[in-house]
Amino acid sequence: MPESKSKFLIPAVGAALVVAGSVAAYIYFKGGPAGDISSALGSAKLVPSTALIATYITTDSQAWAKLQQFGTPQAQQLVAKGLQDFDKNLLKDSEISYEKDVKPWIGGVMIAVLPANPTQPAQLKTPAELNVPIKAQQESNILLVVGIKDKLGALNFGNKLKGQKGVKIQESDYKGQKIVETTSKGKPTYTVVLDNSHLVLAPSKQAVEKAIDTFKGEASFASKEGASSILSKGVDVKNTLAQIYIPDYGNVVKQLAALNPQGTPLPPQTLTQLKQVKSMVAGIGVDDAGLRLKAIANLDPQLNKFQYQTTPAKIVGQFPTDTIALISGQGISRTWQTLTEQSKDYPEFKQSIEQLRAPLKSVNIDLDKDIFGWMNGEFAFGAVQSNQGVLANFGFGGALVFDTSDRKTAEATFTKLDDIAKKQSLSIAQRTIGGKNITEWQIPQQGALLAHGWLDQDTVFLALGGPVADVLADRKGQSLDNSDNFKTVTGSLQQPNGGYFYLDMEKAVTLINRFAAQGQPIEPQTSAILGSIRGFGVTAVSPDKSTTQVEMLLALKPSTAK
Repeated sequence: MPESKSKFLIPAVGAALVVAGSVAAYIYFKGGPAGDISSALGSAKLVPSTALIATYITTDSQAWAKLQQFGTPQAQQLVAKGLQDFDKNLLKDSEISYEKDVKPWIGGVMIAVLPANPTQPAQLKTPAELNVPIKAQQESNILLVVGIKDKLGALNFGNKLKGQKGVKIQESDYKGQKIVETTSKGKPTYTVVLDNSHLVLAPSKQAVEKAIDTFKGEASFASKEGASSILSKGVDVKNTLAQIYIPDYGNVVKQLAALNPQGTPLPPQTLTQLKQVKSMVAGIGVDDAGLRLKAIANLDPQLNKFQYQTTPAKIVGQFPTDTIALISGQGISRTWQTLTEQSKDYPEFKQSIEQLRAPLKSVNIDLDKDIFGWMNGEFAFGAVQSNQGVLANFGFGGALVFDTSDRKTAEATFTKLDDIAKKQSLSIAQRTIGGKNITEWQIPQQGALLAHGWLDQDTVFLALGGPVADVLADRKGQSLDNSDNFKTVTGSLQQPNGGYFYLDMEKAVTLINRFAAQGQPIEPQTSAILGSIRGFGVTAVSPDKSTTQVEMLLALKPSTAK
């Protein structure tokens, strides 16, 4: 979120959000049903249909309390201190506490991004005339809809707020609804109560008036094509903390890009690509494994040219438990073919591909056939811990493993690469590791810089660092897919899927600390947070050409971990 927007949202939710004491009294004395304050759909009915994005944040204490089951004692202390500082600074210079005075009565919060208000050139004033930075003029496209679950609590807060110094309140009427303008430190915020159940506010009076128009019957975000469906279905995560809804993805990116006057306009080809995604919904929640995010994109099957392939993930078993990070998938050759076909419509992309082909062609290597052509099976790229040989100064090496049905072309390609290495004064040597014939590119007195060979009839590997080749070719220990950490981080992700991104945070932190010791040490606060994370896992599923689902898990350590 842009900095200018966050500067508005933080004080708005806690202060301006409920600043009008008269509004709170109005809510209480008018009475009536509480309304639909618990669902995103209820809030969306008050958001104008022109909204680009809507995010719904729950204030359910049980969902947020679920996070307390995770984290080291040090990390939990940092979080507790952060909440205390938030409470202290949110309504600074006042006697109001978010925890005591605001939290008990507010329901879920929907934050909507509206299109920027059009401004005539003659109306524009310079920043000096306005005495505000240019960024502040772009804050008017934010609208908040806040559920009110306890009218008595709102009344008590309103009475307390009226006694605060420096708060000025002015009321006006729009279509029979009372708009309250609250000014604090020279910044106005406009609020209105709708349907006795929601408080709507914005830094722009026009945005609040649009919300009233919506309440009076004009089209809402909930009734927008594509929005109603994703709002009602949401995303299947436990203890949902927040959800974001984008009903018209391509238009959203286009309009948000237009808000940046210094940005480069999106080319027509990019806009065409964006149209592949019709809508998107994402949600984040907390379960027994940690923080989980799921996103669902609805695609246009006529424009989506990529063919999804599931992977059995057997290739993960070729890696050792010392693997720090890994990316796996299926069918690089088909993906490359699709990219090259689409590049015909994108001159800049086509030029980039030609720039990749040219230097390889000069050494008799065909990028399409010799490199990508035979990569038609599973693949995995991984970083593996190692402190031996040429890797002693780095602490890790790399490995690329491919399944292929075209061994002949793959072998021919590696032969060409070996010939190129010889011309660069590298020593090419053969070695047997674990009964497998391995070719190494050796540096005198330092060992193997690179090695490649076949793990079985259809699986070839390329290792950066001889020690990594030793581990892959003669693996004696447990494989990565059978390790406890890999199972914890990826075991609950959707299966079957198109592959994994996996990160072992403990091993990554060890590596980070190693490099940090040579320069700027990691701050204790950062170290404490990283120490509470077991790992990070991501996967994607595409049940058909019109849907893609992405799932991410930030696996956290239980609070009992020391």
